[in-house]
Amino acid sequence: MPKSSLSTRAEISILVRTFYGKVRQDTFIGPIFNERISDWESHIEQLTDFWESNLLFVRRYQGNPVQVHIDVDESNAEQTTPEHFGRWLQLWFETIDEHFEGDNAAIAKNRARNMSTHLFMKMYAARKKG
Repeated sequence: MPKSSLSTRAEISILVRTFYGKVRQDTFIGPIFNERISDWESHIEQLTDFWESNLLFVRRYQGNPVQVHIDVDESNAEQTTPEHFGRWLQLWFETIDEHFEGDNAAIAKNRARNMSTHLFMKMYAARKKG
């Protein structure tokens, strides 16, 4: 089956839905998401907006990912680790490699890698030192 180019909202939606299906089943990071997200459909749509903004420059996304990750880390007793982000990236790359190819697939990987580092550093900096 030929791979898609990740160049439409529909393809981005497939990526996000497939990826979060894996995340929800993952024993390491799944609980972090499953304990906090009650409306998965709304979450999927918001993240499709986010990635559509990042890959296709369609400005639909409204949100503050840094604050969301800081809040999640606080509710996780500030126990979020680089390994959690590493597992997230592993599943992201795996999903892209299974279904997509081309420039936008590579860009989606690079942006996810950069964002994960940025988000973890912002989260860590926001922790209450005590």
